Amino acid sequence: MFLLVLYGTGLRVREAHFLTLEDVDLDDAVLTVRDTKFYKNRLVPVSARLNEALKAYYINVRSQRPFPSGEDSAFLAYRDGSPLTQANVIFAFARLRKAAGISANGPGYQCPMLKCLRHTFAVHRLTAWYQQGADVQQLLPLLSTYLGHKNLNGTQVYLSMTPELLQQASSRFNHYVNGDRHE
Repeated sequence: MFLLVLYGTGLRVREAHFLTLEDVDLDDAVLTVRDTKFYKNRLVPVSARLNEALKAYYINVRSQRPFPSGEDSAFLAYRDGSPLTQANVIFAFARLRKAAGISANGPGYQCPMLKCLRHTFAVHRLTAWYQQGADVQQLLPLLSTYLGHKNLNGTQVYLSMTPELLQQASSRFNHYVNGDRHE
């Protein structure tokens, strides 16, 4: 569930670690992220699909575990209700990568890290907007706010070019150049 939260929301690893039961509003499909990197709180809406997964996790797993701090207990927790530790999550992610056969394949390559899921979220969001025909330039400031950045410069770091994104951007540009400015 931890990986799904990272991939589905673009949260920083630290932000996902500190989500409490009170922070996860399953009725309104919103996460409250407190004391972020810039010492602010923000609301992060989640997709219907992720919200259903969060509900299933809560009903089938989390609600069966102790709540040592009441509503301030960790949402993503061990069997005893204590919060997941970063070291154990990193270790589990390394085991998952190994089981999937993902490794650094040569000099200069690096295995994916948990924070890469934040990059993946941002690029997939941008790609989806292109596919939907949305005005990406208008939406970029919203993506920055969603990710908890002060400005677009902070978001640019996460926007790596992928073949899918390049194809969507190229297609949009070709429509523009050919006079179809509705795209």
